[in-house]
Amino acid sequence: MRLIKKLWLSMKTFTDKRRNASSDGGNSGFKMKQLPFMGVICSVTLYIVYRTTNYQYYETQMETKLHPFDSVEDNELPSGKLKDLPRGIMHTRSDLELRPQWRKSLRSAVKVKTNKNLLAMPVGIKQKEHVDDVVKKFRTENFTIVLFHYDGKVDGWWDLDWCDKAIHIVAHNQTKWWFAKRFLHPDIVSTYDYIFLWDEDLGVEHFNPGRYLEIVKSEGLEISQPALDPNSTEIHHRITIRSRMKKLHRRVYELRGKTRCSNISEGPPCSGFVEGMAPVFSRAAWRCAWHLIQNDLVHGWGMDMKLGYCAQGDRTKNVGVIDREYIVHKGIQTLGGTGELTKKTKKIRRQSTWELKIFKERWNQAVIQDKDWIDPFPRQQRRRKHKRQSKFVDLYD
Repeated sequence: MRLIKKLWLSMKTFTDKRRNASSDGGNSGFKMKQLPFMGVICSVTLYIVYRTTNYQYYETQMETKLHPFDSVEDNELPSGKLKDLPRGIMHTRSDLELRPQWRKSLRSAVKVKTNKNLLAMPVGIKQKEHVDDVVKKFRTENFTIVLFHYDGKVDGWWDLDWCDKAIHIVAHNQTKWWFAKRFLHPDIVSTYDYIFLWDEDLGVEHFNPGRYLEIVKSEGLEISQPALDPNSTEIHHRITIRSRMKKLHRRVYELRGKTRCSNISEGPPCSGFVEGMAPVFSRAAWRCAWHLIQNDLVHGWGMDMKLGYCAQGDRTKNVGVIDREYIVHKGIQTLGGTGELTKKTKKIRRQSTWELKIFKERWNQAVIQDKDWIDPFPRQQRRRKHKRQSKFVDLYD
């Protein structure tokens, strides 16, 4: 705007001088010579105004995309309750960054480094060593760390040098999905590009978060997980096993076992699938996945089969398993995992099985009731008669 003002003043000065010259003895011919020059000046001015306005519009659009929750539209105000506040004072976003209670200089601006990615884990003091290894890996990549303490023993962690830089949330005997539903609301974590929602019994000797995300971004994955070392203690699905020769894979071919995956198999667990132990979500995918978590079904069984619906498009392309950066699943019993089945563990397993049944029933009922919903992934393979013989070329694609 300053540039436009200067041009206008220059043009006005030039016009005044020419007008004075004309009144002092100029003629109409001289005035006619002014017109082409004035036309050029006007054209340049209009072009500058256009480019400035266009640039400001572009900046506004980019700001809206980067911070979609900064502005409040009238239709976003719940029942008009927020109309009692002036629009400019309302902050519609939050995050999980720690803020200092005081500053060295009251005049200095508050500069808090906002991390771009988030790691959230349920933890117990018995797995302290494993968790320490994981957190150290992620701290070097400037992740925000959130620990869900299901055993209530927070004091035992303070000897770790990163402990005071993490967020600690305590609730006795609660699961990862219970914590996630209550403390990782999409509006709270909207500032983070990726959300890692991991279990605590994972070995990360061969895993680097930075390199992992480079692959995720380059491949356009919305939901992913690191592959599992074949020597892991527990492996539940063939698709999660690491392929030594690939950077990543999106599907698996398998003839053996109850689940058979061929080149005509569509959907989980043959393609578009990650397991619940170490999922990684983009911001958009997490907003969808959070709504998929049932508030009262705390074990999350059955969710992994439906996460592909949150892949922001084709789940066979936007969901993948990263082979180059892989982890080891140690299969350590915490809140009812496999291993020696104690009385408590048997009860938890029974509850998980019941929750799986309820989740399936709710999904099927929701599909029936929502007449406007169209399944983006119809089970076409069931309608096929499998006349042609499947070809099994490789375990991974």
